[in-house]
This record gives sequence, structure tokens and C-alpha cells, in this order.
Amino acid sequence: MRKQILFFTILLTAFFSCNSGKQKYVANNGMIYGTYYSVKYESANGSDLGPEIDRELKRLSQIFSHYDKEATITKINNNTDIIPEPEFIACFQRAMEISELTNGAFDITAAPLISAWGFGPENKQKMTAAKVDSLKQFCGYNKVKISGNKIVKDVPEIMLNMSAIAKGYTCDLIGDLLNKKGCVNYMVDIGGEVVASGVNNKGKTWTIGIRKPIEDPFKNELNAALRLENKAMATSGNYLNFYEENGKKYAHTIDPKSGYPVQHSLLSASVVANDCMSADAFATAFMVLGKDLSIEIARQVPGLEIYFIYADESGENQVYMSEGFSSLLVN
Repeated sequence: MRKQILFFTILLTAFFSCNSGKQKYVANNGMIYGTYYSVKYESANGSDLGPEIDRELKRLSQIFSHYDKEATITKINNNTDIIPEPEFIACFQRAMEISELTNGAFDITAAPLISAWGFGPENKQKMTAAKVDSLKQFCGYNKVKISGNKIVKDVPEIMLNMSAIAKGYTCDLIGDLLNKKGCVNYMVDIGGEVVASGVNNKGKTWTIGIRKPIEDPFKNELNAALRLENKAMATSGNYLNFYEENGKKYAHTIDPKSGYPVQHSLLSASVVANDCMSADAFATAFMVLGKDLSIEIARQVPGLEIYFIYADESGENQVYMSEGFSSLLVN
């Protein structure tokens, strides 16, 4: 599912100052998947890895971007007979695992519903109960599988949308690239999904902000900030990506089971995990499930920490966080 920028990285100082020898911090920025990317790292030999990072991002976009007519995912959606790249298979398998863990709240086959409601690459359709029911028959993570290194669908109308897991996975893969280049200290941010390793150029743990759930995209007020070291974090929310029609607000998070945009008190879900692929997918699933069910599931997943902003009965914003998450907060 498409997500707007839901939190941003707080940078306490510039990242071009040099340390001893040839080592220096470098920053590379650009666009991917219709959002920004920001990569900051201590280059072991002082070189700018921007061109290599760009090449890798372009390669991954050609696998996962459903806006790219030649991307692997588009070809699969068009029922082209291809063998997907190992990265696609790995991401698909993790998506299926998280679908099982969340009882289908996370579901990459919800693409027809996402597009029909106006949050995908296709034009918004006029939604009725009959239209929703007609699309639901082509959704369901248990209707697609891997067989012989190929994606096999129960019916050809099934379409995949990996937006709610691919950005996180791409952060992980760029982190892997930096590791291979000898970078120990780095931060990768793609549209608010973050992987952080080591420290920044002041020797401090990377500090990440969690945005207040404010509908104005130009008001970057923080609800909290945390220190992220050798972990990943993702945030999902409905307060920026929505539209209003006939006086009713429609959020971009679609419940795969009901077929409708979610309606509950959870405003944003931030998840810390060992990898960003998992953090990304769980954050989306929790926005579908709501606060209470999400807390139950998070307690069962080792290494998962959560920070939820929700509206109470009087409409006031409240926070729930796991014990492990509270230990990461900046005082």
C-alpha cells in the first residue's frame, strides 16, 4: 500500500565533515517508488558511493514498482511467463509469512481493491457493495504461491502490490550494499522506512523522529524521537494519504477481508524490528487490525517493538508503546 512520508530523520549536524584519514560521511538523495530516499554513511575510503546506490535502486525499482510497465511485478500481474529475481522471491516469501502471522491483515493480493479505491496505479472506480464483493474474489494471499521458482495464481485476475513491504526490503538491501563496501556507520531512509547502523558523524546513535498525526504535510511536528542502532523502523498511518467524497473520509489502508478502507482509532503505527522488510509489513498490518489486536500479535513476534498513536473516546491523541520501545526514546 502506498504510504506518504510518515516520519522523518532528525539530523543533528551536517554529514560532510571528515574524520581522521580518508574516512568521511557522505549523503546521497533522490527519488524511488514515488517517494524520496536519503542515504548517509561513513565511507571507508572517502569515496562517494552515490552512483552504485543509484544503480541498485534502479534495479530494485525494475523489480518491485507497479508503476513501471516493464517491472517484474507488472509482468506477473499481466500473467507473463517469467522467473522472478531472487529478491522478488525473498520478499514474496516474507510477505506470505507475515500474512499468516496477521491472519491476512497484511495481504499483497489486495491490489485490485487498493486501485479501485483510488490508491494504486489505476484510476479510482465508483465503489459499491457489489463492486467490492466482485473484487474480493480475486484477493487472498492463500490464492497465490511459488511453484518451480514461478508465481502461480489460482486465477489470472489476481494482482500483487508489494508497496507495503518493498520499500523496507529495499532499505535492507541498500544496507547490505553499504556493508559490502566496508561501511559500518550508515542510515538508509526510503519514504520514512529506516535502517540504521552504528553512529552518525558525531559518534552518536542515529536519532529518528515519529511525526505527529497531523493532516497538514508541511507541519513536521514530532510526537517522539528515538535512538536507532543496528535496527530498522517503519511507520504507517492514514492522516496524510486520504481523500474526501460526499463528506466522508477514505483512508489509503484497505482491509483485505472487508474490502473497505479501515475505520478505527489507530492513527499511526511505528514498528522497530531487526529488518526493515518486516517492520514495513507489520506497520501496515497493524493499521488494518487496530490497536488491541495489533498489541496481541506484536507480543508474539520476537524482536518486535511498537509505538501506536490513537484517538481515545473523547478524540484526544494517546500513545501506547511496548516496554522495549520505551527504552529507545530520547528523553
